[in-house]
Amino acid sequence: MRFDPASLKYDDKGLIPAIAQDAASGDVLMMAWMNEAAVQKTLETGRVTYWSRSRQAFWIKGETSGHVQELVDFRYDCDSDCILVTVAQTGPACHTNRRSCFYRAVRDGDVVELMPPMT
Repeated sequence: MRFDPASLKYDDKGLIPAIAQDAASGDVLMMAWMNEAAVQKTLETGRVTYWSRSRQAFWIKGETSGHVQELVDFRYDCDSDCILVTVAQTGPACHTNRRSCFYRAVRDGDVVELMPPMT
């Protein structure tokens, strides 16, 4: 059975959440949005492509920064309304220059920074 990106469940804006996970370490790197065309481009090119809600344009991860995400595996959940892409990440995944966008935690009511920016 061939996969059809249209079979996924997109929200009323035509978007679906996509979580990027490092294929080697298992670390969750970031969350962004895809539309049907971004899903198709990701699968066709192997370069993870998101939809930028602020720019209303495709965002190919690493196109300007060099911090590329190469697709390793493409998965979707049981409700077909969330994507998990496992990736080979080059450099930081976060625009704050950190390996992961999930660099803060709440511990005993305090915010703890788990990782500094990469140098």
